Amino acid sequence: MMTTMSCHQGEQMKLHQLQALIASAETGSIRAAARSLDISQAAVTKALRELETSQQLPLFTRTPSGLNFTEYGKVLLTHARLVIKQLEHAQTELDHMRGKAQGRLCVGVTPWIALTFLPEVVLAFRERMPEIRLELYESLMAVAQPLLRDGSMDFAIGQLHPAQSTQEFACETLLDYQTSVLVRQGHARQDARSIHELLEQNWTLNYAPDGHDGLMQALFWKHGAQIDENRIVRAHSLAILQMMVERADMCTWGPSIVSVAPPFLGRVVALQLAEQFEPRQLSIVTRRNGSLSNAALCFTDCLLQVIRRHARSAKKEDRELFETLRLRV
Repeated sequence: MMTTMSCHQGEQMKLHQLQALIASAETGSIRAAARSLDISQAAVTKALRELETSQQLPLFTRTPSGLNFTEYGKVLLTHARLVIKQLEHAQTELDHMRGKAQGRLCVGVTPWIALTFLPEVVLAFRERMPEIRLELYESLMAVAQPLLRDGSMDFAIGQLHPAQSTQEFACETLLDYQTSVLVRQGHARQDARSIHELLEQNWTLNYAPDGHDGLMQALFWKHGAQIDENRIVRAHSLAILQMMVERADMCTWGPSIVSVAPPFLGRVVALQLAEQFEPRQLSIVTRRNGSLSNAALCFTDCLLQVIRRHARSAKKEDRELFETLRLRV
């Protein structure tokens, strides 16, 4: 297996240097990096010094509290993590081919999928690939993006803003889902019929760092509504969103399916407003030009099988789920 990578200066970046760089970043010091790699501090220091010399750039500074990475170091660190991740993928693929499949799969899952189809998907995947260690994130895209970017997450099941899909991420759309303004059952504005009746309410919303304007446009601005943004609490988890809606009487906006999925059924109401919101897309989101491992492909196949089975079901609860969904695959 090739263990070097060409540099701009004509030198070669070596695998052990990238490993030393990553370990130093993750542990915060050369001493801790050496311990995690089971090598001497001198070996870590030498690897980092060689890396800086080959690049002729300062990659980090030493401080009493540990290492601080420069902008150059941060860029290289991102690519180093991707390189190591791809080599792990390669090893997993080769192990699978020789009948010793093992490895790790990290998947980000948007909350409403976690509340509906995910348990069945995981059981099906575990049956087909019991040797793979599965790691799941509740993955609002604000959480998923940096993990996808540095290779920590293999892929995410979520909604990607169109502007992002043409840059560093790629997506394969699985289905369209309707969105609604959601409030707790019994909210004072539960009978509201326009977004303009809700501008004096407090809101809790989730969006990625580069998704603010897109969300404001879809929810308020395109309908001629202007809201004081001090009324908006930005939440980074489903649990916080749920508490703000149920305990703090805030309005939110999200997939309509949430109102008919446990644990929200009977507790959260989707408002019937005059304003129409564009359907959103649930997609498999990956780094652009990245390749999915066999384990990742198996997981997505299990997901599709479970969704299709529920889409064909005659059960009342499945019919309610699919009133707001439209399969693309």
